[in-house]
Formats: sequence, C-alpha cells, structure tokens
Amino acid sequence: MNRTNSLDVIRSLIFYLVFYPGTMVCVLLVWLAAFAGDAPMRRRVRGWARFHRFCCRWLLGITLRIEGELPNEGVLVALKHESFFEAIDLPAMMNYPAPFPKAELMDLPGWGWAASRYGAVTVMRDEGAKALRAMVSSARGFAAQGRPLAIFPEGTRVPHGTVAPLQSGFAGLYKLLNLPVVPVAVDSGRFYHRLWKKPGTVVIRVGQRIEPGLPREQVEAEVLQAINALNG
Repeated sequence: MNRTNSLDVIRSLIFYLVFYPGTMVCVLLVWLAAFAGDAPMRRRVRGWARFHRFCCRWLLGITLRIEGELPNEGVLVALKHESFFEAIDLPAMMNYPAPFPKAELMDLPGWGWAASRYGAVTVMRDEGAKALRAMVSSARGFAAQGRPLAIFPEGTRVPHGTVAPLQSGFAGLYKLLNLPVVPVAVDSGRFYHRLWKKPGTVVIRVGQRIEPGLPREQVEAEVLQAINALNG
C-alpha cells in the first residue's frame, strides 16, 4: 500500500466537505418523507446510500464490485466490518435491509429517530437475557416482512487483514432466529478505514449460505472463515 500523498488529503477533505453536510440534508429529507409513508422514506434512505457511493466514486476514486448475489429475503446476513463504507452502503446494497445499530447510535439526535422509523434491531450490549429476547423478537418481525437482517458479527470495525473473534451474541441470534446465514467478505479497510482515504475498488464477496441448526462452534468457524476471505 502506498503512503498517503497530498492528492489523498485533498480528495478526502473535499469528500468530508460534501458528504457530511449532504448527510444532514438527507436526514432532513428522511424526516419529511416519513410523514408521507414508509415507501417514500425508504427511497430517501436508499438515496442517501447512493449519494455516498456517488461521493466515493467521483470525489475519492473508490468504486465498488460485488461478487455473488446478495440476498433480498429474511435471512441473517453476516458482513465483515472494516469501515463505515459497508455500514452506509447497506440500503443500496440490499433491498430494505434491517441493520443492527448499537444502542448509543440510536441516541444520536436526528439520526436515531430516522433509523428507528426506518426499522432497525437495536443492539443493547451487556443488558442480559431480556435485551436478547427483545432483539430476537424485533429481528423475527423484520425477517417475516422479507427484510434481510444485516449484522456485523465482529461487533466493531476491524483493520484490514485482521481476524477478530465473533461476538458471543451472534451465535445466540443464529440459534434463536433459526434462519440461514449468508456470510459476506468486505475489504473496504484497504481504502476507506483511515482519515485520508485512498482510491481503489472495494470488493464485496458473497459466501455460501449456511443453513440453520448447526452447532455453535461450527457456525462460528464457517462464518469467520467466509467473512475473512478477502484478507491479505
């Protein structure tokens, strides 16, 4: 990987000056669209993700290549998490996915209300069995609507090339939801997980579907291997 140069800095500064103020406008549009119904609101959320792709492509020189077919049904989609790129891109990547944001994100003014209105499974760590039951109930409801459940099983961003253990709650969700898992490898950290971003092609590789009912050790091992397929 080449060292950061002055062009990387200039591109990144322009990106920050365009994307983040634009995000504030997008959140406002989501608020307004919510009063018109779910469909207009979903279009505005998807529009925000596409705006991000536009900024990445034309301001940062970062393009996206998806290898395989992402699900658009009520299954558990386990994605590698290397940067904010894949988190922001979710609404453009899949059809109306239900994300699993951390509870503290849901407390952010404006964003939290929009995410709640859009429909998300709030992750409440260290809150015990009651919180897990609430997450499972919420996730089941979204899956029944045919929405893919998009989760980052590592629980936080992980630098590219690093293998981090899966959070213990992932196996619990897999067991209780009794849904197939589609693991997805992502290598966005090569370009996007830094202050000064670099041009390149982010690859999203869809792994083989894992059926429900596997022992905890087996499903964790298969998911961990699949989501790290782009490490190196």
